[in-house]
Amino acid sequence: MTPAEEQPLTGPVRVVWSPDMLAYDFGQGHPMTSARLDLTIRLAQDLGLFDAPDVVMADAGVATDDLLARVHDRAYIAAVHRAATDGVVDLEHGLGTSDDPIFPDMHEASARIVQGTVDSMLAVWEGRAAHAVNVTGGLHHAMPAAASGFCVYNDAAVGIRALLEAGAQRVAYVDVDAHHGDGVQAVFWDEPRVLTVSVHETGHALFPGTGHPRETGGDDAPGTAVNLALPSGTGDAGWLRAIDAVVPAVVRAFAPDVLVTQHGCDTHVLDPLTHLRMSIDGQRAAAQLLHRLAHEAAGGRWVALGGGGYAVVDVVPRSWTHLIGVATHQPVDPATAVPETWRDLVQERFGRQGPDRMTDGRDARFSPWTSGYDPSDDVDRAVRATRSAAFPLLGLDPDLD
Repeated sequence: MTPAEEQPLTGPVRVVWSPDMLAYDFGQGHPMTSARLDLTIRLAQDLGLFDAPDVVMADAGVATDDLLARVHDRAYIAAVHRAATDGVVDLEHGLGTSDDPIFPDMHEASARIVQGTVDSMLAVWEGRAAHAVNVTGGLHHAMPAAASGFCVYNDAAVGIRALLEAGAQRVAYVDVDAHHGDGVQAVFWDEPRVLTVSVHETGHALFPGTGHPRETGGDDAPGTAVNLALPSGTGDAGWLRAIDAVVPAVVRAFAPDVLVTQHGCDTHVLDPLTHLRMSIDGQRAAAQLLHRLAHEAAGGRWVALGGGGYAVVDVVPRSWTHLIGVATHQPVDPATAVPETWRDLVQERFGRQGPDRMTDGRDARFSPWTSGYDPSDDVDRAVRATRSAAFPLLGLDPDLD
């Protein structure tokens, strides 16, 4: 009997963390600062989320070049090595751009994140963990031969490839970052065993400019790419309605052995790089929805990754602490006060006060798709476009399922 055929898992939850992960940092002034990771882990720690006996904190080694080469071209890996050790700019491979400037130990820091994600996926697949979380991961823009969008190596893609090689027959990847999960989609465009679902701000307004509903997979894998491109300005009610209208149906139809999710929190209204209007409460609701979906559709085998998110103090730590709470079966009450120890740390480091509650004061309620389609609503039209393009390819009725 394979892991996918066993009963739903119970057992420890694996959380990837080591101070070594802070080395993934593009430098002063870059949005992808490791401070957001440090603040997240410290907040989760101060709230006691790592104290439960069934929560396992796991370090990560450095992925070998052979492991990286399951997704990335050897020439690109060599270019990252040169950038890391000799500071060699290689624009052909996206290294040394404003998005992906070279930094010391670039290869090792990036490969460590990959190893953390691969180890997590295999632990879940092999039944050594019920769920796993790697908030340092979710670097979904990295392409096989180039860095892109703050992402050097694509940990999600390497991890999914490792799952397939370990015997998984179907893997579903759901990405709720504000930006399209283009790198993961590109790697598995013609792979019928992998479903990629991305819910993002429209590419007409935001990098990388892709992720339109008509992108539904390659000739060998029709229907395995599902893209829900939402209008700029979408808030909690519309975003959650859209996710609920598309994601559960396509994931259930695909019947994955493992569910992998990417939780970029740059959908928040305070994020400096995007134009959506989500709240912490809406992001928490999405994590809960995806957790339930993992149990319903994948026997509980769930790996949750981080991703984007550039409101370093006010959003990322709270959003991903809620994610950790959901994954470790210790959901944090939104009304919980942020610990004074954490707020003191923020004051010391940033010279300002941090948020005082684990909520933005929003109830994150939404009207389900079954309430009826409104052709005058921009979000509903976006949902309708995705359902019309993708659902028939997965054997679903866009008007009913």
